[in-house]
Amino acid sequence: MRSPLTNPFQAGSDVVPDVWAGRTEQLSDWHQVLRPRRRAGLYETGRTILGEPGTGKSSLVRRIARDAAEVGDWVTPQLRMPTGADPLKIIASAVLRLADGAGLRASTRRGVLDLLARVEQVAVTGFSVTTRGADGPEPFTALFELLVELGQAAIEQDAVVVIHVDEVQNIGDEAALSQLLIALGDTLSHEVEVAVPGGGTVSRHLPVAVYLTGLPDFEDMAGARKGATFARRFRTTTLGPLDEGDILEALQPFVIAGWETPGEHGVVETVRMDPAAARAIAALSCGEPFLFQLAGQRAWNVGTAPVVSEDDVVAGWRGAEGEASAHVERILNRLPPREHEFLRAMASLPPAERTLNAIAEAMGLASGAQLGPTSQRLDTVRGVVSRGKPYAFRNRAVEAYLTTDWPRTA
Repeated sequence: MRSPLTNPFQAGSDVVPDVWAGRTEQLSDWHQVLRPRRRAGLYETGRTILGEPGTGKSSLVRRIARDAAEVGDWVTPQLRMPTGADPLKIIASAVLRLADGAGLRASTRRGVLDLLARVEQVAVTGFSVTTRGADGPEPFTALFELLVELGQAAIEQDAVVVIHVDEVQNIGDEAALSQLLIALGDTLSHEVEVAVPGGGTVSRHLPVAVYLTGLPDFEDMAGARKGATFARRFRTTTLGPLDEGDILEALQPFVIAGWETPGEHGVVETVRMDPAAARAIAALSCGEPFLFQLAGQRAWNVGTAPVVSEDDVVAGWRGAEGEASAHVERILNRLPPREHEFLRAMASLPPAERTLNAIAEAMGLASGAQLGPTSQRLDTVRGVVSRGKPYAFRNRAVEAYLTTDWPRTA
């Protein structure tokens, strides 16, 4: 019944967990806005989903990609960008695979085979390949032109092309980042002529959707270096913690009807969760998707009874305290010293006294005006604090780590 083999919680990165919590706004955006509009030939920007480690940004887009594939859309795998890697090589290889699946090698369009050959060269040599004295377009232009061909094939087959580029903050080369954003952005804004019933043609945009995911640092990289062009072509969302209600709603099937699991001899068995256990998981995970999956996973594995109890949650969490601490420390250790010091000074104050001037005083500064850019970044870029009156922690795990004995339980 309850065993690691039947555990529905997945405390790992880049997976789509069986027990899904929240992110309804982003999922609705795909199903009700982005896909319908791109499929209809209407313009929509690309989407940039950013967040600190453990916020579930990659899992979110992988779920969107899975939903897209289930209805017949053409989806790239998760194109993770390792540090120092050439993004055009990685994306060119993925687009070539989609082009093969779309049958472009059998296309009668003029120049398509030459274009495929050129993109194959990009997939081998990358954006830095020299084209001086050679026939054909620059690497990023060749990729763009193949994406246009792929988009036209998708129109004919009533599909949407979904491209997911992950860990975009690792693209450190400005030229590579520029070429990538231009190729993808030009594809999103490109219009083609299509025939309509009764004769004649109309212009429409390609059914291509692009998701970029990564750490919050990427918005500075792309925005500062590429300016308004990036902002016009990609809409950025920085994911914050889940609401406690999102987690309780995700656990409600366990509480009400139970979770079906395979039992012995092919018999389906049901595992339920005590309401107090669900509340304990919500409280311990502090809205962090990774910690939610971790708490659920450990509570499930700690026993074999058909009901997950609050004691199971507490016992399982004790074995996960180190991972929970490491999760928050990864967030804090990524911060510049000034931002890290800001959070510790803010945490040292009672919640009602967390004003900018009081935080500045706790840091030994003369006035809150000296902390304006720091507080703004922690709010709009990091999503860790909320600049209200008074200031508040948006990231509840960071607040709990800095102000209480969490993740230790009583």
